[in-house]
Amino acid sequence: MPEPRLRLLESISDAPKAQWNALLRPDDAPVLRHEWIDAMEASGSAVAERGWVATHFTLWRGDTLVAAAPAFQKHHSMGEYVYDFGWANAAQQLGVSYYPKLLVGLPLSPLTARRFLVAPGEDEPRLRRLLLTAMTDFAKDAGCSSVHVLFPPEDEALALEAEGFFRRGTMQYHWQNPGYRTYDDYLSRFDSKRRNQFKRERGAAATQGLTLRTVRSGELTHAHAQLAWRFYEATASRHAWGPVQLTRDFFHRAFAGMPDAIELVVAQRGNGEVVAGAFNLFNTQRLYGRYWGCFQEFPFLHFHVCLYHSIDDAIGRGLEAFEPGAGGEHKISRGFEPTQIHSVHRIFHRGLETAVKDFCRRERAQVEEVTADAERIAGLKPWSPAP
Repeated sequence: MPEPRLRLLESISDAPKAQWNALLRPDDAPVLRHEWIDAMEASGSAVAERGWVATHFTLWRGDTLVAAAPAFQKHHSMGEYVYDFGWANAAQQLGVSYYPKLLVGLPLSPLTARRFLVAPGEDEPRLRRLLLTAMTDFAKDAGCSSVHVLFPPEDEALALEAEGFFRRGTMQYHWQNPGYRTYDDYLSRFDSKRRNQFKRERGAAATQGLTLRTVRSGELTHAHAQLAWRFYEATASRHAWGPVQLTRDFFHRAFAGMPDAIELVVAQRGNGEVVAGAFNLFNTQRLYGRYWGCFQEFPFLHFHVCLYHSIDDAIGRGLEAFEPGAGGEHKISRGFEPTQIHSVHRIFHRGLETAVKDFCRRERAQVEEVTADAERIAGLKPWSPAP
């Protein structure tokens, strides 16, 4: 079998959609799909003018795509959710230019997902190694300070660590479904005080004259894409952690390109007025929370829209897990379990890499302590399906 040929793509549109998507598995996160990445780029959300220079690594045999890794040269650290601002400051103190850097992953998508996509039947470890070598060589030649692979699954992270990268461990909170048949099964894992709290928080919507429903797939319209943008913009514009980074056009492109993987939770009054909602992604096994927003404040509505309603829906659909995104310690007491999130890194300046590796070792020890504490706070009772 001939050795595959490397091609660097300056846009995902340079790869045929069908061939890119043929590299994916049914349980892959939807953010890996060609349609999602193209919506990011074509909408102007992740482009060079905003500090995202597409540099996708692909391997081909003739005209057939056999492996790929989405990547960007970055000129800042916004929109990544594996925070390295302190590393950039340390580099400055050493007189090292930290930017540009090469990021292997996707913009504004803090979801665990494969980063090295290999066609079925191919030698996955070998092609991953070829891509990794190409990334390292390119980054050095392009004047990048480092290579960062963000949110890979654990097996990929460990494989890259074996190739000389160092690993960082951070944490998110994920809801796991051990086989619940009903929402009451989920509630049964908490003590009576917590159960009453959840019922009160979820039930508040009815007393406020609000109803919630999930709209997905064939029901989605242009108006729902517009709503998703408004939810996102309403939240992003009121927080100091960053500017509005996604454009309105991104949502319209994503909804048009992949409605089979998108859902919108909508909270509205009896007269049809929408007051809040959440934009989620899903596949056959997992639900992924992305953006929430509200146009009017109501007590407990955030918990209902972003957590309780979707947990109930996920149980009904038999989904295995719900990843609600980065941050949010309030999720712990509502049954979202601490889950280690991986990233792997290589920094070319030896002194800076030594300092950062030491930081990551200490940070991982702290994460383990926080994880143990979060498990205690969650206080979930053991549960197994009835025979």
